[in-house]
Amino acid sequence: MTIYSQHANRGKTQVLATYRGPDGVESKTVTSLGDPRLALPIVDALNRISAFATVPVSVHDRRGQRADYYPRKHLAALTEAAARADLLCGAHSLWYEYVCLRLHQALVDLENALVSVPDTVRRAIRSELEVEEAELRAALDDFSGTSSGPETENLRCWEFAHPFVKHDDGMDTLSDETRERLDRREAGLTSEEREKAVAGLRVLVTAHSRCTGMWATLDDPSCELFAEPHDSDGFYMTVQAPEPGDGDGCWEVEVGRWEPDDPDEEYGEHSSATGSTVIGCALPAVPDADEVAHLLKSVEEKPLLLAQWAETPVGAALAGTTAVVTKRYDS
Repeated sequence: MTIYSQHANRGKTQVLATYRGPDGVESKTVTSLGDPRLALPIVDALNRISAFATVPVSVHDRRGQRADYYPRKHLAALTEAAARADLLCGAHSLWYEYVCLRLHQALVDLENALVSVPDTVRRAIRSELEVEEAELRAALDDFSGTSSGPETENLRCWEFAHPFVKHDDGMDTLSDETRERLDRREAGLTSEEREKAVAGLRVLVTAHSRCTGMWATLDDPSCELFAEPHDSDGFYMTVQAPEPGDGDGCWEVEVGRWEPDDPDEEYGEHSSATGSTVIGCALPAVPDADEVAHLLKSVEEKPLLLAQWAETPVGAALAGTTAVVTKRYDS
């Protein structure tokens, strides 16, 4: 519904809300801050909140060759602190629950950003979220024909399939490609299998959100996290959830290494390389996000720990962890 930005004006930094109104694109000042550094995280969080709230109710749920609508239950979290816990529950679909998880993270980031600002600014930001939610709900009610109140003209216009939001969160969360990929992954799952897959997604995404750099990526949000810290001498780590629907599958942690395609070259000098798994740890139970985050933090602080882990024999635990090596892939 809204794109947020910051603008310097008379020695202060204004937080602006820009949206489509009945007469075209309009802007208004949400609040002002004396320090532009305080405005930046607020603007970033507001843009993510607006996008994560709006896009799910602006696209069709096309799973199973149908054209349904996604739920709107996540909208309550914009203004009700108690409703935010609900963003971490449910198993509607992999993509919708992925977006809800990102929305929860954005709301937490906003609250953290508001800790250092005056109370007047906090009230203004929360009032802005109230307006955003109310206008979006009113537009949705009008769109679905369920509006029971007197007909009024919304200040912020919304059109199905044309949400006026800043989409990019750096993770392609809201892209059609991500949604379609996750839809394919859950095709044919039972409700119990989908619930299990959503739980795995939450573990990986939550752990990844605690990374401080760009060296860890969600190759597939629902199944795999890939980590290759700088100065790791070509070693990398993957944390893999079972394939959705694989009832016998287990979580695995693997350490691998890039090997130059040209054997006469050394790592770091080559133009191409192939990754080879060195060790694998089949986990006896589903890890929680704290356990996975601990692995990430360990190799972030000591990248060459991966090389040490790669030497671990079968039956021994990776140093500083409870993950036991169950298979070696090298000779």
